[in-house]
Amino acid sequence: MVGNISYIESKTTNPYHNLAMEEQLFLSCEMDECILYLWQNEHTVVVGRNQNIWKECLVSRMEEEHVHPVRRLSGGGAVYHDSGNLNFTFLVRKDNYDVDRQLKVILTAVRKLGIHAEKSGRNDLLIDGHKFSGNAFYKKGDRCYHHGTLMVDVDLGDLSRYLTVSKEKLRSKGVDSVKARVVNLKEYAPDLTIELLKEKLLEAFEKVYGWKAKVRQEEELDEKSISEGMARFSSWDWIFGRTFDFQYELAKRFDWGQITLQFQVKNGRIRDTNIFSDSMKPEFVEGLLGCFKGIRYDRLEICEKLSRCLTEDREEEQMLSDMAAWMKIVEL
Repeated sequence: MVGNISYIESKTTNPYHNLAMEEQLFLSCEMDECILYLWQNEHTVVVGRNQNIWKECLVSRMEEEHVHPVRRLSGGGAVYHDSGNLNFTFLVRKDNYDVDRQLKVILTAVRKLGIHAEKSGRNDLLIDGHKFSGNAFYKKGDRCYHHGTLMVDVDLGDLSRYLTVSKEKLRSKGVDSVKARVVNLKEYAPDLTIELLKEKLLEAFEKVYGWKAKVRQEEELDEKSISEGMARFSSWDWIFGRTFDFQYELAKRFDWGQITLQFQVKNGRIRDTNIFSDSMKPEFVEGLLGCFKGIRYDRLEICEKLSRCLTEDREEEQMLSDMAAWMKIVEL
């Protein structure tokens, strides 16, 4: 049960600092505490933990125009951040993790502005069918966080300049461009500012949890750990990930997300595998990396290997089932 709530804002728009600060809050969150962390990034594209950044965004254009490439710990898809976007993170222990309650804070805050919004699908908040907030999730041990974007006055031209969302994904949303799918809150509340939204979020946080929030300061966190986190999150290896020469690539979009498998094959056997996905189960996806090594590059053998993977999570079972059904009919 949540026994106290804390509120903290980042003082910088450096995305690597903000991810490192988020990680420190994640590691320092107390057993009965719920933390609401608000932060903003300057021109930044953030990809999910298991995504192929080269396919999700125009890296060369980002480099030319000094847009930060960032890879977060959570799963999900790529998003664009600028000063017209406010990010939030709820950090709690496993027993107090309640996505519906956390989203109620966001929806309550938005409704305080006179805007009717609702949850849709696996991770979106919508107004009149248009997305203004995407959410993603991360768990490790008994610690959890849920974070997301709030589009207040994002430059939609830049958003579509840097992201290369697949046509298949857009079709699944019933739109033909990423620009057509999203909306800024300012379209419904013209006088809205980031500072006013922060005020409403704090009010809603206290109302939903029934406690007065303790306002925490960034200076309370371990400076050395944040510095080390910044170095890791800004490193080439972390951002651009593992790449290797492969002979075969298979890709499919499911209800739970896109998955791409790359196989390095020699003498008919799989020597190595790379997996990219915008699934909300990043650790599960990473766990599949060594699953196929050494087996024959053969539909039935791959299906059999998938059927032997064990999990107690219902969503992960569905993912395995879907992948096995796909492998039975895919052309290798």
